Formats: sequence, C-alpha cells, structure tokens
Amino acid sequence: MIDRERILGVWRRLPVMARDLPLALVLAVASVVPALHSNGTQLGDLPDRPFDAMAVAVIALESLPLIVRRRWPAVCLALVSLGFAVDQLVGFHTVAGTALPIALLSTSVHLHRHRRGTVLLGTVAYVLLAVALDRRGSGEGVAGFTSFYLALAIAWWIGAWVRLSRAAEAENRRHLAEATRTAERTRIARELHDVVTHHVTAMVVQAEAARYLTAAPERLDQTLASVSDTGRRAITDLRHLLDLLNPDHGAEATTASGPPGAGALPQAVIGELYDLVEQTRRAGQPVEFVEEGSPQQTAGSAEVATYRVVQEALTNALKYARGSRTAVRVHHAPQEIIVEVSTDGRETVTASPGGSGRGLAGLRERVGVLGGEFSAGRLDDGAFVVRARIPAGGAS
Repeated sequence: MIDRERILGVWRRLPVMARDLPLALVLAVASVVPALHSNGTQLGDLPDRPFDAMAVAVIALESLPLIVRRRWPAVCLALVSLGFAVDQLVGFHTVAGTALPIALLSTSVHLHRHRRGTVLLGTVAYVLLAVALDRRGSGEGVAGFTSFYLALAIAWWIGAWVRLSRAAEAENRRHLAEATRTAERTRIARELHDVVTHHVTAMVVQAEAARYLTAAPERLDQTLASVSDTGRRAITDLRHLLDLLNPDHGAEATTASGPPGAGALPQAVIGELYDLVEQTRRAGQPVEFVEEGSPQQTAGSAEVATYRVVQEALTNALKYARGSRTAVRVHHAPQEIIVEVSTDGRETVTASPGGSGRGLAGLRERVGVLGGEFSAGRLDDGAFVVRARIPAGGAS
C-alpha cells in the first residue's frame, strides 16, 4: 500500500526548483505533440507557421524558465514574456504560451520588491507587442487585446491575493506564537511566585522567631532545623520547576514515573497537603487541617490547583495574621474539590514581609481556567476566607 504521507514528506523536502521542474517539462512536451498544435495560445490572429528548429527554441524559452518561477520570479517572467512575444509574432502559437499567466501569478506571489515597477514595465511591453502584432496584420482589434490584457491582470491579481493571504496567515501564526510564549512565561512566573513566596515567608518568620530563643537552646535548635528544612524544600521545588524548562524533562519523567502526563509532574512538584500544613505549623502558625473524601489516584490540574490555593492562603496567613488561628478544609467530591482556608482576623503586632498581591490574582486565573470558582475576602467578624471550587472530572 502506498504511504501517501511519506511520499508527500519526501516531495516537500526536495529543492524548490526540483518541485517546479515537472510543470515546465509538461508544458514543453505538450507543445511538441502534433495533436495539440492547434490548441495553443493565439493572440493577434496571425497565420500559423510550421514547426521547425526555431519553434523548439521558442518552446524552451517559454516553458523552461518556470523552473525558477519561485526562486527568481522576475527573471522567470522576463524570459517567459520574451518567448511568448516571439511565439505570437512568428506564429507558432504553442501550448507553451500557457506559461505566461502561470509566470505572472508566480511573480505576483513571490516577488517582494519592485512590484509596481514590474506591473508598469509589463504593461508597456504588452502595448508594444499589441502594436507589433497589429502592424503585422493582426485582426484582433482593441477589444481583443484589451480582453487578453484583463485576463493577464486577473492572473496577477490572484497571485497578489494569495500573497496577502499567506502574509496574514504568517502574521496570525506569529501572534499565536507570541501569545503562547507570553502565557508560558506567565505560568512559570506564577509557579515561581507560589513556590518561592511560601518557602521564603516561612523561613523569614522562623528566622525572626529564632532571635528571641537564645535563652532556650532546644527550641532554638528546633527552629533553625526548620529553617534548614524549609530551605531544602524550596531548593527541591525550584529544581523540579526549572526541570520543566529542560527539553529532555519529558523523557526523564517517562523513565522515572511512567508515560508522560500520568501524574509524574504534579506529584514531583506539589508534594502533600499534610506536609505543607506541618511546615506552616513549624513556622509558628496554628493550623487546623481537615481533609474529607478520597483524593483521585492520578494527580492532575485540579490537584495542583488545590495545593496552590492552600499554599497561597497559608503564606498570606503567615504574612498578615501571624499567630492567628487558621483552618484548612479540603473536601474531595467525585466531580470537584472544594477548598476553604479561613484565618482569624485578630491584629498582629509582629512585622511581616510584604507582598505584591499577585498570588490571589494568579489563583483566580488558575481556577478560572479549569472552569471553577474562586473567592477571597474578609467576613464581618474580621476573618479572612479563601474559597475555591475546582472541577476534578479527571487528570489533565
């Protein structure tokens, strides 16, 4: 069975002149077939002249330049036009005359400079050809010459339309590629924000607490150990995130964790919610954690979003309500995951690191992309609550 895709692939890899050769040869061969002598292009109504050696040269001049119609379009058009003029003036009227509209169309598509000059020069050359034919006794008349010129103009216009369409398509592809790059940069920036902000905030809070524990060596040692552990977690998470930028990351993930997309990425990046809560507790934040239902076996976008919502909410609790009671509730339903993180609104007197406000906006966008709902705000009693409903129909 013929593999069409393979044949097309081989054809596309050929040099452009090799791909244009068959059309030139077909016109040349058709022009020397006796049965087609009366089917050639005839402009001017001059009497036919029998084929001879000069006819072969004219046919070659008309058809063979089509080999370079895409590489050197202006040269192709000039040679084909010259051959066509000789063909009509002498009276061969060969099938190779069809090469003229083909050359016009190709030139209109592929010529990038001096397009107006080419049109003007071609028009002048056509007028001179019409005058020469008329002086040789042509009965075509003004209407006939004008109709043929309009037919050639249509060929040029079609080529211009193809050129503009290709340019618009290329511009659309460029805009799409730029939008894709921008979206990817935004995604990476969001991931970096989520990873770095949480770990660094915990380390800053723990380091500040260590300053007041010099009189309690055991607690000081425990706090410093927590700082070290948090730093190592930050380095590990950053390494996993930066691995995503490595083109060979997909192959490495396949070897380590099965087929691509089978949950290796989320598991490697997000870790466990319980570990996240424990890390926040070691930083001095009282956290109550309740997880209801059974998580899906295969981690996907919903699980990643869940982890990021909890991570950002706990980070904000450490920043702006350090020491206040925080409750984390995660409910796993068959089709969705519901997350709620609430922090008491008691004012804190300890300074905390500042924030940019990008985290909650990033979470709203992340959850929105999955078709979920996200809200964050302060209640009447002063508590700050982050809620998210994340569809979890399957891994992604």
